[in-house]
Amino acid sequence: MITNTTTIETVDSHIDEIIDELIEIRHDLHAHPELGYKENRTSKVIQDFLEQQNIPFKAGLAKGTGVLAHLSGKSKTAIGLRADIDALPIVEENTFDWKSTHQGCMHACGHDGHTTILLGAAKVLAQLAKEQTLPNPVSFVFQPAEEGGGGGQQMVLDGCLDGTVLGPNVGMMFGLHGWPQLPLHHVATKPGPMLAADIGVSVTIRGTGGHAAFPQFCCDPILCAANVITSLQQLVSRNTDPLDALVVSITKFHSGTAHNVIPEEVTLVGTIRYLEKETGEMAKKRFREIVTSVAAAHGCSATIDLRDGYPVTRNDEKAVETFFAIAKETIPEEHVSLFENPVMGGEDFSYYCQEVPSCFFALGLLQHELSEMPALHQPTFDFNDDAIRTGVKMFCSLALQTTLKR
Repeated sequence: MITNTTTIETVDSHIDEIIDELIEIRHDLHAHPELGYKENRTSKVIQDFLEQQNIPFKAGLAKGTGVLAHLSGKSKTAIGLRADIDALPIVEENTFDWKSTHQGCMHACGHDGHTTILLGAAKVLAQLAKEQTLPNPVSFVFQPAEEGGGGGQQMVLDGCLDGTVLGPNVGMMFGLHGWPQLPLHHVATKPGPMLAADIGVSVTIRGTGGHAAFPQFCCDPILCAANVITSLQQLVSRNTDPLDALVVSITKFHSGTAHNVIPEEVTLVGTIRYLEKETGEMAKKRFREIVTSVAAAHGCSATIDLRDGYPVTRNDEKAVETFFAIAKETIPEEHVSLFENPVMGGEDFSYYCQEVPSCFFALGLLQHELSEMPALHQPTFDFNDDAIRTGVKMFCSLALQTTLKR
């Protein structure tokens, strides 16, 4: 019979045997980053590893690079464990031996660490499965294109949670993310909204161009766009409850061809982030009103494109309760904490949250002797190898100790 104490001790022992191998895999993945839906080498590394462990899997998912692996167990439904596998279009500035060999592409968000942790959990659980039947079937979801490509949605659409691809349907889902602001070996999560939904923003403002020395003959789209950007901050300061969360950021401003020419048009690109559906709907409505009205006041016209992106990553209360109970038995209780406030970044783990009870949690990366480390999406970021053990241990405990229908 599997008990909590013996399972944790056994998992620790198995991790001891493979930790050096996992660090090598993490370094290899970091050195060979690939962008969303182009993770062909990464997918092959995952598949080769699973084959070596005799773990059944289905490849070619989510437009080609997604992989779903599975181990059988006693319950009628499975525990789902997820890792994202893609990198970012960032030029790496690190100098260590495993820095990116692909110019202009790097693992600046730690997905190399996430993938390695899930591979480690798969190997440990496969070893345990040789000794006795696992209490729960476990589905290992290696998904592409988290960084804006919606790979999580594609894995859901391909049937990775509903039992049509491999194994039974998933009854509860867990995912993690390395967190530079959280101390090493700590974990944290919260019920309800944890990460924001996003709306992609694109605006084209058209005016009347002409000679820069004769602005009276023009309708200047640059002046108009500058006022649009300033006015859009009213969405946060004057249209949103101060206790609610909304972000409006214009991140690109493109216009002009010469120093002495007022251009015909300006293109603005940006993002809106929110936690509550009603706030997002209000933001879209007021965004259109503000841009259209300001453009008209300047004698310009505006074309507005608002695209709904990832939904809110909303953790299920029961899944969070399960996580906290198991985490406090797996690592020191003082290392388990409430993720106090949601953050406004987006995450396509949200698509799994919409389908099954799910819990997304932060895994601490910050060395105890340090006050800070490079943040996510910075060119000097690197996943902390010392966090791999805690991540593998947590995934294994969640797979083994969660109670599902039998």
